[in-house]
Amino acid sequence: MAHLYISAAHKSSGKTTVSIGLCRELVRLGASVQPFKKGPDYIDPLWLGQASGRACLNLDFHTMDREDISDWFARGLTEVDVGLIEGNVGLFDAVDLHGTNSNAELAKLLRAPVILVLDVRGMGRGIAPLLLGYSAFDPALNIAGVIANKIGSSRHETNLRRVLEHYTDLPLLGALHRMPEIRISERHLGLMPSNETEEAEDRIECIRKQVAGQVDVSRLLEIARSAPAPPALQTEGQPAATTQEPVRIAIARDVAFGFYYPDDLAALVCAGAELVDFSPVWDMELPDADGLFIGGGFPEFRLRELAENRSMRAAVRDFVASGGVVYAECGGLMYLCRTLHWGDQRGAMCGVLNADVAMYERPQGRGYVRLRETPAFPWPQVSERPCVGPNEIMAHEFHHSSVLDPDPAWTFGYRVLRGKGVDGEHDAIIHQNLVAAYSHLRAVGSNDWTERFVAHIRACRR
Repeated sequence: MAHLYISAAHKSSGKTTVSIGLCRELVRLGASVQPFKKGPDYIDPLWLGQASGRACLNLDFHTMDREDISDWFARGLTEVDVGLIEGNVGLFDAVDLHGTNSNAELAKLLRAPVILVLDVRGMGRGIAPLLLGYSAFDPALNIAGVIANKIGSSRHETNLRRVLEHYTDLPLLGALHRMPEIRISERHLGLMPSNETEEAEDRIECIRKQVAGQVDVSRLLEIARSAPAPPALQTEGQPAATTQEPVRIAIARDVAFGFYYPDDLAALVCAGAELVDFSPVWDMELPDADGLFIGGGFPEFRLRELAENRSMRAAVRDFVASGGVVYAECGGLMYLCRTLHWGDQRGAMCGVLNADVAMYERPQGRGYVRLRETPAFPWPQVSERPCVGPNEIMAHEFHHSSVLDPDPAWTFGYRVLRGKGVDGEHDAIIHQNLVAAYSHLRAVGSNDWTERFVAHIRACRR
């Protein structure tokens, strides 16, 4: 159960680039790699999953308790040679004053040695007090080494090595020089998703070559193998698949929509769903299905193609009008509105929801959310799982769009206790058998949304 935790002093230090390169290089060397990502994130896991050949799993203190996290991690390691966890933000950064939801706490929970990726532009001797402070701040944390990123020259590298050897006990495990060719394009939610670019494989291979040539991968593998075993599984196996009648769910997956948690998709299958992909961008009609799941993504970057695909927009509109069950998150909600506005661009969307939606430069809703179901929420309860509070749900949102002039006649399925949602107070627009929300759900802990969604489809079909 070898494993490593890739973290940094602050965000945008190069963690994802290093993690992508390590995943692909370890696979090239013959190792099977299971990637993990801390926190709610779709984009980095897409890259890590493509680099490793295994779906990346998210570990998140907000939606999962410590036992859930330990179990998911231990299960993920059972059939692989090495696990690689990529952190988010900085090693000690956290919403909580005491850091109970930080990368450092997750690394300690998983007994993972931490490799710090540092953006060393303009740094010399100053790297020493930084690392000494990080090591002293939490002595229980195992910081096992450093990878210096964005080094300016060979002279810069030599100086950094000299400083680390003189002042610290931390080995310099890698020295990545500035390389524009391995940079992944960024946009308002972070990196460009790998499902949007045909060059993803070429970019991953380019990153791999640079990491293989400038990082001591063998030493990193030794550190991973020396890690203590993570906590043993507390629960027995995965839930058994249902024996109830199956349902067929069409999932929007293409260059515009791709934000789905792989474990949620697996949970849908376990609940009795057959999943079939469709493309709102390229397909002319919907596949035969009992329900639709339109997740998040970047529909604004495919505004023209989505607007020009009148046949698909009409098919979605007719599906909802006929009583078909639909669940939409964020980008999916945007697609179901009348018109999408982005700067001076306008594009007709499905027109299912009686409102327009507009993109803004700054986030309109960002971070963790806490929701309470209203009596109008349509999906049936199917289990007696303990809740955080009365019908409360822990989720997350990150959107630069906002609904313009929400229809006052709308019924909502969530009361927003923390977060923004549709109007600052509500989320989950309910229209016939459609639920459309800005919040992203996850089928972990007390949230059994996948079972409930499938049960609702099954009931409506009957």
